[in-house]
Amino acid sequence: MLERIKNIQGRFVEIELSLSNPDISKQLDKMQTLGKEHAALRPIIDLGKKYGTAIKDLNDAQQMVKEGDQDIVAFAKDQISELSQQLTELESELTLALLPKDPNDRKNVIIEIRAGTGGDEAGLFAADLYRMYFRYAQIKGWKIDILSGNQTGIGSIKEIVFLIKGESVYSSMKHEGGTHRVQRVPLTESSGRIHTSAATVVVMPEAEEVEVDIKAEDIKIDIFHSSGHGGQNVQKVATAIRITHKSSGIVVVCSDERSQFQNKEKAMAVLRARILAMETEKHEREIALERKSQVGSGDRSGRVRTYNFPQNRVTDHRINLTLHGLDEILDGAINDFVVGLQDEERNIKLNNLEK
Repeated sequence: MLERIKNIQGRFVEIELSLSNPDISKQLDKMQTLGKEHAALRPIIDLGKKYGTAIKDLNDAQQMVKEGDQDIVAFAKDQISELSQQLTELESELTLALLPKDPNDRKNVIIEIRAGTGGDEAGLFAADLYRMYFRYAQIKGWKIDILSGNQTGIGSIKEIVFLIKGESVYSSMKHEGGTHRVQRVPLTESSGRIHTSAATVVVMPEAEEVEVDIKAEDIKIDIFHSSGHGGQNVQKVATAIRITHKSSGIVVVCSDERSQFQNKEKAMAVLRARILAMETEKHEREIALERKSQVGSGDRSGRVRTYNFPQNRVTDHRINLTLHGLDEILDGAINDFVVGLQDEERNIKLNNLEK
């Protein structure tokens, strides 16, 4: 552990020297990358200093036991007991801090919610999920920007794509991907029969332009009139954008903005995120055959959570966590699920280290 801390301290010094270099300061992308790495290493550096100090103090106390008089020996033994406990706690903290990091954890996220099986009820549930994430983002102090959406007049959502910006959003939201299932009696159901419907959630880290190189010849851009509900708000100018990525077949449509430029920017952001997610998934399949057993694979076919209205409970099937108070959960109170899934991810990493 001391050797790993020493290597990290060396890298930390290198970064600080680079950040103070006038030539580097002119390269914005480089400065941002180094700044993020510097911030990620800082907690380890601080823990490493405390750990080093505790080891030195423990060695000094053990030496006092060997050489000191009776009063000093009694004091030193108390110190040894206290410092041993402190070292055990610091070693545990450092073990977690030194676990392999997901390089995307500090990023913003792009989330796609789509109504699944269940007709109008699935669309209403998709709208519930969007509101749940919107409220959770508000609680966390994050910002939301809708990139595209397909909504109906009854308050249901066929599909919505939105960006959440904030500190380390992906680390909190990445495990939300999958199939979310709802069990409730629809308003239109006169017999009181419980219906089961579903919506899929896809969570992708926002991709920066330097991470995904999309050449102009790789894409096809179509411009068209966005659909409206009539009246004065119908677009008189073609501003909606459809971008097709030729090699992957990914198609992105954005029509929410009145500006063609803004729609294109948003569509490109979604396209970059989808390509990055596709490449990441391919890489993970190649290096992790046990992917299915891991939390947060983003597999849309996997049922991750059930929202049961008659029993007022929500169950996350990956960690067998059931919470009551469904209305509060749909109002953004999902932090217990978020923390539970993060803990499970850390446990998986710890188990992999021990193997």
